[in-house]
Amino acid sequence: MTDSQLIREIKEGNLELYAELIRRYEKKILAFVLHMLRQANLEHMSEDICQETFYKAYRSIHSFRDEEATFSTWLYTIARNSVLSELRKSRNAEVYLEDTMQVPIASFERLPEQQLLRTEREVLVRRAINNLPEKQRSALILREYEQMDYSEIATILDLTVSSVKSLLFRARQSIKSQLESYMMEPYLEEAEGMNKR
Repeated sequence: MTDSQLIREIKEGNLELYAELIRRYEKKILAFVLHMLRQANLEHMSEDICQETFYKAYRSIHSFRDEEATFSTWLYTIARNSVLSELRKSRNAEVYLEDTMQVPIASFERLPEQQLLRTEREVLVRRAINNLPEKQRSALILREYEQMDYSEIATILDLTVSSVKSLLFRARQSIKSQLESYMMEPYLEEAEGMNKR
């Protein structure tokens, strides 16, 4: 059954089918909310905001029109607005991606040095994303992590498709410039080593 069919059934009174919509989207919405909250030190609220998102969607399901947007786009919009509302309440306007140093599980195929470098690169990329303005960061999360197309992102962020493309371009350029010095370090060290010979 498609989302549209489920919603039609729910609107006709089969309210128990809403559990199926929750099952389909709960992990994705929770991951999205968690990405937005983690470094704002509000990650403990992610499950509550996820539940609040589904509750708000349930209460407003009769106003949802699938000719205007897909259910997933509508749900992400509710989730994003709930997160931003919570951040305003918490007087914390900065929205960050995860930036924790987790101990990596070593792979037998990787050397410890390779694993360490990979983890270091991931942390640097997350920090670069954290430095982006909120709309650029949200657009990037939705595009790269949630694999959404431009029109879905435009609907969620209440922008035009061209604005979304522009945000993503600027976000990628910013990340590239932030990481440029890190990417050049190994080459500089190698060149210095060759000069000393």
